Amino acid sequence: MYRVIRKFKDLKHDEYVYQIGDMYPKEGIDVSKARLKELSTTKNKYKKIYIEEIADTTDDKG
Repeated sequence: MYRVIRKFKDLKHDEYVYQIGDMYPKEGIDVSKARLKELSTTKNKYKKIYIEEIADTTDDKG
């Protein structure tokens, strides 16, 4: 699960404009690991980070 930390328009999928605090990707959209890496690092056209991974807080111990 990823959270948007910089507003952007997802031109590679549905042109949806993600706002700060939104979850990425939105429900029903499948994205590649390469796309997640592109948005979560500076290895993209604008050299900016757009999303950050959210730690899974579910507890499997029941």
